[in-house]
Amino acid sequence: MRFPRSSFAALAALAALGALAACGNSTGLPPAHVFNVVDTVSLYALDGTPVTAPSAYDIELLRAVRTDVTTAYDFIFNIDTTGRAVLLPTGAVGLGKQSAILPQSASFDVVTDAPTSGYADSTATPIDSGTVAVIRSRPYSLCATGIVVFLYAKLEVLKIDRVARRLDFQILVDLNCGYRELSPGVPTR
Repeated sequence: MRFPRSSFAALAALAALGALAACGNSTGLPPAHVFNVVDTVSLYALDGTPVTAPSAYDIELLRAVRTDVTTAYDFIFNIDTTGRAVLLPTGAVGLGKQSAILPQSASFDVVTDAPTSGYADSTATPIDSGTVAVIRSRPYSLCATGIVVFLYAKLEVLKIDRVARRLDFQILVDLNCGYRELSPGVPTR
């Protein structure tokens, strides 16, 4: 069943808050309860497109965002002056080394777990059609517990339209606190 994008984003935001609130369990991971789903998203290059076009993605809220409206995002799409398409973590745009990107050599379906290290947090990651990458979100501090958590996602570049300066990609985000599983459904590990 497909939900309208706005309904899905609202449900995802509530689920994310619930998942993050459950992170205070010191005896281990709370039971996973948020379904991992694959979504298709479009972003527009940070440079050379109208400011009203979204060029960044917020993993926690599962949505494309405008960089002129918020700094709450995990990566930005751009096409640099040489014509190279890139993904930029927050550290590459002066917002501190918070989010990070790790290109993968395996296909989207084969990547089922987020790696624990090797992420680039301050440099551009070149991309092209077929590129697969794992994204580590910016940290979320749970005020009641002081625990810092990250969320993980995998994406695959479907198409880069250099004329329209648009990136089309599919993404799967695991909103379950502490889980690194990047497969559809409720994580088990």
